[in-house]
Amino acid sequence: MFNNKKVVVVFPAYNASATIKKTYDEIPFDIVDEVVLVDDASVDTTIEMARHIGIKHIVAHQSNKGYGGNQKSCYNKALELGADIVIMLHPDYQYTPLLIRSMVSIIAEGLYPVVIASRILGKGALKGGMPMYKYISNRFLTFAQNLIIGQKLSEYHTGYRAFSAEVIRNINFMANSDDFVFDNQMLCQIFNKNYEVAEITCPTKYFEEASSINFSRSLKYGIGCLQTSVQYWLHRKGLSKNVIFE
Repeated sequence: MFNNKKVVVVFPAYNASATIKKTYDEIPFDIVDEVVLVDDASVDTTIEMARHIGIKHIVAHQSNKGYGGNQKSCYNKALELGADIVIMLHPDYQYTPLLIRSMVSIIAEGLYPVVIASRILGKGALKGGMPMYKYISNRFLTFAQNLIIGQKLSEYHTGYRAFSAEVIRNINFMANSDDFVFDNQMLCQIFNKNYEVAEITCPTKYFEEASSINFSRSLKYGIGCLQTSVQYWLHRKGLSKNVIFE
């Protein structure tokens, strides 16, 4: 608990057996009440490792539902557990759980209802080993999205986010894609409901076991992000209706 708020960390996991323990061990359990792992039909021992380290709430997909489909299960389970604050953290140890305390504090104190951990604020991305093409793509997409959406985020593409449960309940996240563009759709839904988003500087680590998508998937993701931004703009201008923003 933090300020009498129940805090739940959710892990959208796929083949994370090599890194889940390192991630789990850094969680500040003096304020985190529950950890949920959703396994998206991993072919390694992710579920066995999760049980071994003591994760009680495990959701196992029988078939791979995709990154967005995984998050849908994560948030539904967190709400089922009565979460007041939900932290979405990749269990691949690319992001440090040591920022959870700061992210939770911002929400619990009523400053902002959403916090994202940015790899771009400061010099954490390149210092941590982000490939140059990913860095350049990130900067281009973020610039274009800010221009279209009318926001000033330093990045839209981090996999480390904290939400008030109220926000999750008030957006139609179940209508979103099951693919990687889910994250961007969710941010546009949040802006559409006029919630404000805070950012916190986050160091990041790129290494062999850390999850990453290849160039072709990255290209598909980038196109999807721009499409989502345009759909949001059209919806806000009253020029087109989109079910995800209802």
